[in-house]
Amino acid sequence: MNLQGKSVLVTGGTGSLGKVLVRRLLSGEMGTPKKVIVMSRDEGKQHDMRMAYLHKTVTTDEVIFNNFQQALEFRIGDVRDFGDVCSAVKSADVVINAAALKQVPTCEYFPDQAVLTNCIGAMNIVRAIRENDYPVDTVVGISTDKAAKPVNVMGMTKAIQERIFTSANVLNPDTRFICVRYGNVLASRGSVIPLFHDQIANGGPVTVTVPDMTRFLLTLDQAVDTVFAALATAKAGETLVPDAPAATVINIAKALIGDSDIEIKVTGIRPGEKMHEIMVSEEECFHTSRRGDYYAIRPMLPELSPEHEPSALTKEFSSEDTVLDFDGTLALLKKHNLIPGTVKLAEGGELLA
Repeated sequence: MNLQGKSVLVTGGTGSLGKVLVRRLLSGEMGTPKKVIVMSRDEGKQHDMRMAYLHKTVTTDEVIFNNFQQALEFRIGDVRDFGDVCSAVKSADVVINAAALKQVPTCEYFPDQAVLTNCIGAMNIVRAIRENDYPVDTVVGISTDKAAKPVNVMGMTKAIQERIFTSANVLNPDTRFICVRYGNVLASRGSVIPLFHDQIANGGPVTVTVPDMTRFLLTLDQAVDTVFAALATAKAGETLVPDAPAATVINIAKALIGDSDIEIKVTGIRPGEKMHEIMVSEEECFHTSRRGDYYAIRPMLPELSPEHEPSALTKEFSSEDTVLDFDGTLALLKKHNLIPGTVKLAEGGELLA
């Protein structure tokens, strides 16, 4: 799919993924969009993002509030509010739903809030398109490995979001609804690596939940690559999954600590955490196809999977399957400049572009 001349709406566009996604959308690598619309609730983050882009093109702040005349447009709004969603979606050709409550413990304590954002937000997008006949070409739902065999509220609500978007293809055949799943994003806001960096900088201890816990690891750019691959190749109702490496939490900690005399403290598993994450469950593996560096999980609804494709997997795809050893973990972190002293992090933990 080429985005040349199209309007792209990114809900939650001021988050870790949203920032990198917007930067790469505006770079023109998928074609130069007519407009990129960022919809989120936080006016402070929108202001900071607006200023960062304006200072690349102008020397004064005179055009700060020419919001609707810019290629990058900001809208204050909430995916929980149907009216806000309608107002933003009606002018979009492509919608990328990155708005989410994604912190596992937070969702455990406030499951109702997770439902409102992660489920009702998705439903509002589908409803806006269906009830108003908005000519949206594609909707991409941003999901997570925690949606496969979910054991926590965050994963459960994201799994429901996937089903909401998948089933939307049946009654909305003019719009392609697809999803992407990926694992832990290196150095994203709220992830473990910025926490470890901060603990190391303050002399420790570095807190590890369970040493043998494994997690899939991707960079923010690889997460965006997955979104772009889905836009280019995914069929209606499919969920695209990257074939990503995994590492143990203890090896991540040791690699970041290096030769420093920093204590590692084991704190125990947190509410709702899994020991090993799953990108594709055993129920899904038998309707999963290979697409280059990705797996495509085909929808289970018969209306959306009329053609049989050979299965690319014979068992679930778990972070326990192909775990990097210490040297492999160290090499991965070095490759992406995440070893202390080699990385610059923005406020909130995002990698600076």
